[in-house]
Amino acid sequence: MNTKNAETPENGIVIIGAGLAGWHVVDAVRAKDKDIPITLITADSGDRYHKPMLTMAISQKKSAADLVRATGADAAEAANIKLLANTQVTDIDAASQQLQLVSALRSDPVYTNYATADYGKLILAMGAHPIFPKSLPENLVWHVNHIERFGQLQEKLADGSQHVAIVGAGMVGTEIAEDLLKAGHQVSLIDLNDAPLSQMLPAKATARIAKAIESQGIQFLGGYQVSAVTRISDGGDDGKLQVDYQPLASDEDSSSAQPLETLVVDHVIASTGLTVDTQLPTAAGVEFDRRTGIVVDATTLRTKADNIYAIGDCMSIDGVACRYVAPLRAQAATIADDILGHDHNGYEHKPPMIRLKNKAISVMVTGVPQATGDWQIKTENDDELIMELLGDDDTVSATATIKAPATAKA
Repeated sequence: MNTKNAETPENGIVIIGAGLAGWHVVDAVRAKDKDIPITLITADSGDRYHKPMLTMAISQKKSAADLVRATGADAAEAANIKLLANTQVTDIDAASQQLQLVSALRSDPVYTNYATADYGKLILAMGAHPIFPKSLPENLVWHVNHIERFGQLQEKLADGSQHVAIVGAGMVGTEIAEDLLKAGHQVSLIDLNDAPLSQMLPAKATARIAKAIESQGIQFLGGYQVSAVTRISDGGDDGKLQVDYQPLASDEDSSSAQPLETLVVDHVIASTGLTVDTQLPTAAGVEFDRRTGIVVDATTLRTKADNIYAIGDCMSIDGVACRYVAPLRAQAATIADDILGHDHNGYEHKPPMIRLKNKAISVMVTGVPQATGDWQIKTENDDELIMELLGDDDTVSATATIKAPATAKA
């Protein structure tokens, strides 16, 4: 299939978001056109770094500065683009193709003069942000989804061994738990499910993951819901925190109150999923879902609004969020070709291999996994478990391979 967008953007290309997705678009466009105007708008400094490293960096004693590959200013100069750092987009007028901007460093927005920027083509690469349930107040709970917050947390953890509670045992929470343990901290990992990665894999697979992380010394509290996090001692931001949690009520005992348990910790990290901010998609008139992201055409990555594309964590294809790094290069190349009017075969979404970055156990998943479904065992022994998820027509839609690490076999 050849796809072509014949219109060349008169006002150039504007990209909102300077994470991996946004910079990938810059790279892809510049590989094909050295001169077309590109403006990159970001609420932070725009520094280039590899976000997946955040779940491994504390034990490696890497600071936020160590993870920066290039400052936003240097990267913008090298790519010959205009960088509007520390700038927020507050509104998108899709009819006039104009953005409203305001400084992210403003002291009082009431007295701030708003600026505008016109676009020929607009790429939404604004990512997704952490979900904070009401029981996890943002002023008391950390997240590791951005290099700035990572750097602040790392500074707090530099003062010797501390007790950290992580709420949410998905991929990120499970990786952070091991990283903190390796750095010498005491770790409690709390999840609604009975084992880590339970929203992705069947119980037979997740039971092995739970056993492996517990064998390291991580306290895993499965089947529990956090009901509150409160500051219980003086010391300002360094005071101790109390985490209240209780077992999830089963159908049989849902009418009775569940016993409340507590942990006293130094820090709490939320790893409870991501959501897409509603303000800009709503303003732009694009179709979106807060949990999965902005709806795009699967072939061109165009949204329903003229001249607007989406990429990365803020985007969804066929109702599925696209929150992995591996496909970004191909997505950016498609957007670049489509914007520049080049013939192209269209983007073909291929689910990337999912690899848990834990040393305690090797977990590799291909396809589109989901916890429920017809999982079939292909190999099962003490060292290895291989399972396949079969679809309605008995075709394999996902494969999970769980292996004990080499050190455990020795």
